Amino acid sequence: MAAVEVFLDQMPGETRGIIARDGLYHHLVIQRETDRPCDRLGAVLVGRAVRVEPALRGAFVDLGYGEPYGFLPLGQKSQVGEGARVEVEVTAEPRESKGPVLRLIGPATTESGLVRAGPGVAEILGRLAPRAVVQEGMLAVRAAMEAEEEALATVFQDQATGLDLAVERTRALVSVDIDHRPMPGREGRKAREAVNWAGLVHTARILSLKGWGGLVVIDMVGTNLHGETVTRSVRTAFAAEAELAVGPLSRFGLMQLSLPWRRRPIEERLAKSGPCRGLETRALRLVRELNHALLTDLATARLAILASPEEATAALPYIERLGPRAQVVADAALGPGQFKIKEA
Repeated sequence: MAAVEVFLDQMPGETRGIIARDGLYHHLVIQRETDRPCDRLGAVLVGRAVRVEPALRGAFVDLGYGEPYGFLPLGQKSQVGEGARVEVEVTAEPRESKGPVLRLIGPATTESGLVRAGPGVAEILGRLAPRAVVQEGMLAVRAAMEAEEEALATVFQDQATGLDLAVERTRALVSVDIDHRPMPGREGRKAREAVNWAGLVHTARILSLKGWGGLVVIDMVGTNLHGETVTRSVRTAFAAEAELAVGPLSRFGLMQLSLPWRRRPIEERLAKSGPCRGLETRALRLVRELNHALLTDLATARLAILASPEEATAALPYIERLGPRAQVVADAALGPGQFKIKEA
């Protein structure tokens, strides 16, 4: 049985939940204080159907928070018309320029707005790993940083099998390339089978970590693969996903599968990595870095984090909530994403 570790990183402005199995990160859940209530997975709201699109078999619903509107898929027997008030549940968070995807609960008579908030991070962790002990503090802050770094990566390697895995997302689909690096004594059919299996297991883990769904195309190692065997391997690797749909193996060695979208993709949540991150993400990074330093260095009376004036200003309300030992200082010499920590 896999060793499960659960981490809860709570800090001003943002909460992160992380789940690792056998030392590898599988889940990274991020919620921010600035999130719109209508965007959170599992939220129940009352909205008004502002436009019905028969060609899309759905309706766009104003949830009372402005655009983008939520999209409500409609069955053939649905009677939702324009102007109707409906009670709905969020089944997929917004991504790109799209609003949340909704599930119809039934008609409503009240005004648009939130009926029940979606579950918080602690509750989500309890559902995903109900018997695990939740770790907080410095270990959780470190896990949050490491999980973010891996979730934003596109290339992954497994030294034990020689796996070289690339996972990338386009507008239309997620492409997965399973490859292997030659290793002494590890050639032939069995080596390819081991690499393909490791690639499928890591792909399932990485897609969960990134929060990706939709059409997934996987390029397997080797030719003349046995379709039924590969399909069984895919279903086993993705056994945790009840709504998995698997297509046949193509003659080019490609597997196609479909996963539901649920959470906002991590790279969108973090507005990409590096200097181009959104201001809120960069400001919250300062909070996390300073919080980690405070937990690591208990002897120093006060620690200050230096950042660009724009980022220091954005981070100030959050850093003030870290307590009297924390301070943020504006430094015009530092650019976007740059920071220094020193004794105050």
